[in-house]
Amino acid sequence: MTSTALEPGPVAVPGARRSLGTVLAVVGIPMFMVTLDNLVVTNALPVIKAELGASLTDLQWFVNAYTLAFAALLLTASAIGDRLGRRRIFLAGIALFTLASAACALATEPWMLITARAVQGVGAAAVMPLSLTLLSAAVPEKQRSAAIGIWGGISGLGVAVGPVVGGAVVDGLNWQWIFWLNVPIGVLALPFAARVLTESRGGARKLDLVGLVLSAVSVLSIVWGVIHGADDGWTSGPVLGSLVAGVLLLIGFVVWESRTATPMLPLRLFSSRAFSVVNLTSFTFSVGVFGAVFLLAQYFQVVQGYTPLESGIRTLPWTMAPMVVAPLAGLVVDRVGARALIGTGQALLAIALAWIALVTTVDVEYGSLVAPFVLAGIGMGLTFAPAASVVMASAAESDRGVASGTNNTIREIGVAMGVAVLASVFASAGSYENPARYVDGLVPAVWVGASVVAVGAFVALLLPGRPRGISRG
Repeated sequence: MTSTALEPGPVAVPGARRSLGTVLAVVGIPMFMVTLDNLVVTNALPVIKAELGASLTDLQWFVNAYTLAFAALLLTASAIGDRLGRRRIFLAGIALFTLASAACALATEPWMLITARAVQGVGAAAVMPLSLTLLSAAVPEKQRSAAIGIWGGISGLGVAVGPVVGGAVVDGLNWQWIFWLNVPIGVLALPFAARVLTESRGGARKLDLVGLVLSAVSVLSIVWGVIHGADDGWTSGPVLGSLVAGVLLLIGFVVWESRTATPMLPLRLFSSRAFSVVNLTSFTFSVGVFGAVFLLAQYFQVVQGYTPLESGIRTLPWTMAPMVVAPLAGLVVDRVGARALIGTGQALLAIALAWIALVTTVDVEYGSLVAPFVLAGIGMGLTFAPAASVVMASAAESDRGVASGTNNTIREIGVAMGVAVLASVFASAGSYENPARYVDGLVPAVWVGASVVAVGAFVALLLPGRPRGISRG
């Protein structure tokens, strides 16, 4: 679901060159694990709900605990890697992710699973951005573009097969094996990576600990308030206090970043119209799409009685389409222009979500959903590569690492907010009580998702229109 560019000026420790396949395997396998775990849990949610006695709020936190920890620490993990060694932090991330996966599998209470998922997200934040940094440093320059393209394909594959893998494991074994499967992979990946990768560092920068705390706590506070708003009341003391505190902390974060000498998020990046617009579009895209996916992934089980595997297979027209479309969009973005591709992609997504909301009933035929699922997948594919191109082209060379990390962070926060907002809409109109009540909540939630993505489609029209040399203004 994410990509991160290189920080400038790495200082690599000399070492033997490895084959492209070997390097791709050593960085790609751990990265595949962490992208897989973004959505692998979605088709297991109804089963986990029943076995752990989880509430709707718990289900949201099973997803958001991972996403929020991931989002909050992406930039920080990259900065720590630059200072202490990228290989060292990458290996630490694999180890932490592996241990947290075992803790997830051993959870017997919702709070245990939520806590372990948060620790998983911390490990994933070290693995994802540094995997690309280490890959680029480890392969010859003439192979670098091909290697990064394959790396992106592996990431997309993790997102695409996550729901299917989760469904297959739950059907064939039990939900705990979703997490147990990570353990032997992590145990084998650690010595493999330690042997193949050489150490590298970037320019030493002082860590922005104040910025880290302000950003993480503000987002956590806002998401907590949104999640609990439907159940506890939007004007209740805890909910209102959490939302107000989150907004104030977010304002404090912006003020701090504008004044500190070593900001976690240099605000000068947002002086570029292209960078500001593409990040706003990325946020609305994540809110609308992944909030809808959270609920739609459960629809086939809760409403239509399919097994987790059968449900995952039914989402494939949506999740597999970006793997075909995204590389094609990357090939033509310089000729067609990012504005046309991203705007079209967001419009197709909004239409697809509205289509789904229109046709969804308790007994809708699956065939009625295939076309909007494919349309949504095409829309996602038209967004990924062009958005990355805009982020890179709108930042100076020295800022491209933090620019890409910022875009990833905003997207991941959007995922968390989308799950929280759309689940809140669902809870206000429906419930898990029976199939009819689930559809009562699902339809308005998907309409909200379609509306949010439609806003992003209009925002995308503000992107510079020149097909080459994307403007920095």
